[in-house]
Amino acid sequence: MTQELFLLPGDGIGTEIMAEVEKLIAHLNASGKTDFSTDSGLVGGCAYDAHGEAISDADMEKALGADAVIFGAVGGAKWDGVPYEKRPEAGLLRLRKDLQLFANLRPAIVYPALADASSLKRELVEGLDILIVRELTGGVYFGEPKEITDLGNGQKRAVDTQVYETYEIDRICRVAFDLARTRSNLVHSADKKNVMKSGVLWDEVARQVAADYRDVKFEHILADNAAMQLVRNPKQFDVIVTDNLFGDILSDAAAMLTGSLGMLPSASLGAPDPDTGKRKALYEPVHGSAPDIAGKGLANPIAMIASFAMAMRYSFNMVELADEIESAIAAVLGGGLRTGDIMQEGCKQVSTEEMGAAIVAEIG
Repeated sequence: MTQELFLLPGDGIGTEIMAEVEKLIAHLNASGKTDFSTDSGLVGGCAYDAHGEAISDADMEKALGADAVIFGAVGGAKWDGVPYEKRPEAGLLRLRKDLQLFANLRPAIVYPALADASSLKRELVEGLDILIVRELTGGVYFGEPKEITDLGNGQKRAVDTQVYETYEIDRICRVAFDLARTRSNLVHSADKKNVMKSGVLWDEVARQVAADYRDVKFEHILADNAAMQLVRNPKQFDVIVTDNLFGDILSDAAAMLTGSLGMLPSASLGAPDPDTGKRKALYEPVHGSAPDIAGKGLANPIAMIASFAMAMRYSFNMVELADEIESAIAAVLGGGLRTGDIMQEGCKQVSTEEMGAAIVAEIG
């Protein structure tokens, strides 16, 4: 059965790194390992230039109809002056909203060949494999009221509201526990129940969910301690589940344990369809559009290719193929090939296209 991928390269280096994924898809289709059909659309600044919006209604419909959306990167100084609601990032926000993507998966994996690239000592990060599960559609980023009020006399008051309901916490925790069952059966739930009422509810619901997963070890951790422990002893973690705000912070901290943002993929998942069990999903590298290096063949395509591997794992249950792609990335790095952002002494620097071709060749 043919499965549909909707590709949104976006701006800057997004088009270059997406080209390498397209080559990988063509290779997998030709070898009979997959049967994907692909369509492409515009998102971000390029969509604004073409349609006056960060994503058109037509492309949004295609995203809603696809089995998975593969997203590149958006933004750049060219669009700094566009209206706030039409800024390039608004395209990604609309995708998350309309696809109802509430679960953000942010892996932090240290490939053996890059252990020395981390800012931490090799013994702390070698073999690191953490998955942060961040709630994506609730919390302080979306709570109301959200406002700045002029109090007069040169004083203003800014308000952001942290709001969570039971169902929001329950569903993200179940995603984390289900994923832990495919990994090392350990979940840490991070909140600030010591000072925040939302944290009290978060912990209460997380413990209720944990009772349904007796085979998975559950640990509570305060979010500030989690940040400290990520730097002190990151390999103690397997899956960390947390809210939107703390997930934003902790996932970026974990990202830098790996040495380069150019290496890191992510996934955003919706709820399973009650009839088919399929989830709406979007996969993207965590790095930006890097307009300063766009068009120069300098971009690292690994995060984009690894994001595609996550699609194989979470949208299509092609676990062996996902493993094969990730092993190919590790093998190429082990062979000494590097893009400029991860260049090390004694290695060979290659272009975006050369790195992509090497990974495809390794898959065979």
